[in-house]
Amino acid sequence: MKYSVIAALVAASLGLAACSQPQQSNEKSSAQKESVTAQDNQGKPELGEFGVDLTAMDKTVKPGDDFFRYASGTWYDNYELPADKVRYGAFTALHERSQDQVKAIIDDIMAKDNLSADEKLVHDFYKAYMDVESINQKGMQPIADVLGKIDNLQNTKQLTHLFGEAWLYGNATPIGGSLWYNRLDPNEYQLSVGVGGLGLPDRDYYLDDQQRFKDIRTAYLKHIETMLSFADVDNPAQQAKDILALETRLAEAQWPRDKRRDRELTLNQIKREDLTKEYPDFDWDTFFESSGLQVPELNINTPEPVRDVIAIINETDMAVWKEYLTYHTISNNAGLLSQDIYNANFDFYGKTLNGQQEPRPRWKRALAQMSGTKSLGFAIGKIYVDKYFPESSKEQMTALVENLRAALKKRIEGLDWMGEETKLAAKEKLAAFRPKIGYPDEWVSLDGVTITDDSLVSNVRNLRDFFQQKDVEKELKPTDRERWGMTPQTVNAYYNSSFNEIVFPAAILQPPFFDPNADPAVNYGAIGAVIGHEMGHGFDDQGAKSDARGIQRNWWTEEDLKAFTAKVDQLDAQYSEYEPIEGNKVNGRLTLGENIGDVGGLSMAYEAYKLSLDGEEAPVINGLTGDQRFFLAWAQVWKEKRTEQSLLNQLRADPHAPARYRTMAPRNLDAWYKAFDVQPGDELYLPKEERVQIW
Repeated sequence: MKYSVIAALVAASLGLAACSQPQQSNEKSSAQKESVTAQDNQGKPELGEFGVDLTAMDKTVKPGDDFFRYASGTWYDNYELPADKVRYGAFTALHERSQDQVKAIIDDIMAKDNLSADEKLVHDFYKAYMDVESINQKGMQPIADVLGKIDNLQNTKQLTHLFGEAWLYGNATPIGGSLWYNRLDPNEYQLSVGVGGLGLPDRDYYLDDQQRFKDIRTAYLKHIETMLSFADVDNPAQQAKDILALETRLAEAQWPRDKRRDRELTLNQIKREDLTKEYPDFDWDTFFESSGLQVPELNINTPEPVRDVIAIINETDMAVWKEYLTYHTISNNAGLLSQDIYNANFDFYGKTLNGQQEPRPRWKRALAQMSGTKSLGFAIGKIYVDKYFPESSKEQMTALVENLRAALKKRIEGLDWMGEETKLAAKEKLAAFRPKIGYPDEWVSLDGVTITDDSLVSNVRNLRDFFQQKDVEKELKPTDRERWGMTPQTVNAYYNSSFNEIVFPAAILQPPFFDPNADPAVNYGAIGAVIGHEMGHGFDDQGAKSDARGIQRNWWTEEDLKAFTAKVDQLDAQYSEYEPIEGNKVNGRLTLGENIGDVGGLSMAYEAYKLSLDGEEAPVINGLTGDQRFFLAWAQVWKEKRTEQSLLNQLRADPHAPARYRTMAPRNLDAWYKAFDVQPGDELYLPKEERVQIW
């Protein structure tokens, strides 16, 4: 729940390592085939008669006044958010389904005697996580070693070395880095370095003078004091004040999030030998030493903030850095420690910051810890795919992707604001899009990982070290284009600009996003628009800065870039008017890429849907036309209820607009107005010249 991620934002999602050959065949047993094809055999959609939940709608609301409530208002009024959730909607429901499926896999593994090597890793990790009695007995002991290192810090060199070890111990660092792809040569890996180290969701939480943020800062002070008390420190109240003051300085040094997503500003490559000259007074060799990476060249994401943070590091007393590291080490590892420590951490990060009244069940927290790409996620994913993902879904999804590709090509050819030279480059990029669907062809090998059933913190560290060594091994080798950034059981999708690829994990290919038995209009409005959304990231305000080969460069004519920028600015202004919480509007610039993806994805999906009809009229079902079903499917993908606290987090720290406003993307499509007879005077009505159509 901590907010210290400093890696560059180089991939866009919907919420949107070295490999080996699969250890098990993709052929399914007859029993497995029965489990994954039962729905196909039923021949009817999971939701309603054609794939949309009509009971969720509030037909007393005009679509043109509030499309969110029209599509899902009855559901919203009647649904009570569970105490262990901060949000619930279509994504959450599908995530819950995926979790239940993974839990069934884990239960099978825990009951088996003869386990494969990967199953043994899963078995022992889960057993260690669920052994609450043993974890409670250990208290703070599992992190005593790193707390001892912090307590013994004597000089800046030792401090810098500990900053460099944050990846292993889960302590904080104001400067950090992650291995990604060279944006000027995607065939190479490159370390990206930036700043972070905050305990609150965003710099605004330290700097905004609204009373709600002042109250959060007051609660944060009390929280820090509580967490420090577990380490029996002297005067934890004063130490909490020192830590907040330090983090406020770090926050002041950071760029706002909307500036941090600008790929031109965040591309600042530098040779290792020039670091000391350009960024002096920081011991870079010591910082990189613990990582094992050679770092011949790197990218500094945010140059001025890095310089400012180096000054803060050198100006701050060592005693304050010890306090800061002690607190963050306890808080960052709280989920792996005794229940009293976890509960104290949850009281602030769960209740105060997000409005979550109760923790999730422990088994769900275990699954979250195990399911990442740098944990045991792919070991679980292999079983998940074999048990729950029919090859027929992959085949249908492949066909849908190609339909969307054809639709986008047609739309590019028809653009009246783009010249032929730029259109040619755009179509070249589109043709080069590589879709990855369901699961990787090559699975991550976990050979060499040590997991025991009695030491949770050691297991987590061993996994971190294992994947760090994978990074070390591959750093100077050509990039692995078979890599997946999400596991198959993840309910999400993403676009990777460096590889010009769109990736759709198996878990998202289920209702309400994709149902092989649903009406085509529904599948195009849901998963079709999701596909279009990810394609749209290749042509959003940042994705459009990379070419067909994934190289960051300008492939636009000056005139076309100017026209594109004008449309982008118009969409920014449109979303910046939405105000979900008084005094807290949507940041149209921060959410711009996702909003372009939504509007463009819908346009592509609608075009593809029309092409699929081959000139025929879609049937009317339950009084709804094909176009109405298409847009309703999109709206119900984004039905959601969430706490105000988590909504505030989203507004300040998330590049996605709130779900309610993603539902409103169709107000930029002429077809939506015709489908629902939206007229001037309706709340969502936009004059034609104000409707933003980019792709």
